[in-house]
Amino acid sequence: MHYFKNFYQIRSNEYILDKLKKEQESIGYYKLPFNDTTEIKEFADSVNRQTVVVIGIGGSSLGASAIYDFLKRKNNLKKRLIFLETTDPIDINSKLDSLNLDDTLFIVISKSGTTVETIAILKYLSSKVELNKSNLVVISETNTPLHKYAKEIEAKFFEVPKNVGGRFSVFSAVGLVPLATIGVDIDNMLNGAKKVYNNFFKKQKEYDILMEKARFIVENKNRFNINVIFSYLSALEGFNKWYVQLWAESLGKININGTRQGLTPIGLVGPIDQHSFLQLIMEGKRDKTVTFIKVADFEEKIVIPKNSPISELDYLEGISFSKLIDMQADATIEAISKEEDIPYDVITIDKVDEYNIAELMFTYELLVSIIGTFMQINTYDQPGVESGKIILKEKLKALKWYF
Repeated sequence: MHYFKNFYQIRSNEYILDKLKKEQESIGYYKLPFNDTTEIKEFADSVNRQTVVVIGIGGSSLGASAIYDFLKRKNNLKKRLIFLETTDPIDINSKLDSLNLDDTLFIVISKSGTTVETIAILKYLSSKVELNKSNLVVISETNTPLHKYAKEIEAKFFEVPKNVGGRFSVFSAVGLVPLATIGVDIDNMLNGAKKVYNNFFKKQKEYDILMEKARFIVENKNRFNINVIFSYLSALEGFNKWYVQLWAESLGKININGTRQGLTPIGLVGPIDQHSFLQLIMEGKRDKTVTFIKVADFEEKIVIPKNSPISELDYLEGISFSKLIDMQADATIEAISKEEDIPYDVITIDKVDEYNIAELMFTYELLVSIIGTFMQINTYDQPGVESGKIILKEKLKALKWYF
């Protein structure tokens, strides 16, 4: 008698760890925090233009945008960073009209060098301003159409490693170059990611946290298939968008048994979404896990003044807004806790800086890799996205005959 199986099995933590270690031979994002940043910093120091525009979409823009959104309200960044990431003509023109094009550095990013949205915007931009080595930087894989274009005009070029997928590329040149040019401390940022990597693979605190969380999500994926992030900091709205792409594009897959896997990400911002989506969490179907993200120190001291209007709410007077938003988060957490059947966890980041946002983002990259390994899927491809791209390009090529 012969026997063969390909049953879906939830493996041991040790098995998963060994798989992740082995995976690093072919998946490049794991080691990005350890890259030498010398060339990037030297280039950034040479940039005199006061506005930096990133032309890219999805993984080519969401990571840098998330970090910029997180830091821009607190850090005294040297320059302004703008993202052209949609083919919406109103968005394109409104942003370009707000720029002094002669004082702008353009960074075009496309791993494949053929992204339709990115190339379309670049082509339009070339009609508005002369693009040359003084105002254009190209970030792509080598030997792509964008790389060849960079060579033609002698523009500065930074390589995207072939083994680093777009949604995992924030700690490569894709994120580091635009952030460094506006004054972000990219070394401090990478230190936050290194800390998570080292602690996880040394089986320290992060190992236990991530393994336990991933195992719960996978073991309960049919019941709790919606994963909500509730960020109590407006500056994390960009992080929420980045998380949605990372989670959806990595974990919406077909596993080794041919069954469809789906973990749906939702990003909320508190306290705003307490007045909408919280109702669904509290009294709706029990199909969601909730992760609250709080900040220990906002480093802001503004206070609700005493003897102010509306005497009926005088209990607010004298309270700082930092304390108020923290109490709002805690009240929501307590309300959910009392339901006793809504799985939740709480992440508290120390403060708003490069180290902490990188620590958070690399934690989520690792979490996605662990979940994907548990689920026995290919975490790093995106065939569902690629099929639409292929159809679009065929339609566009056909359309060319009418113009």
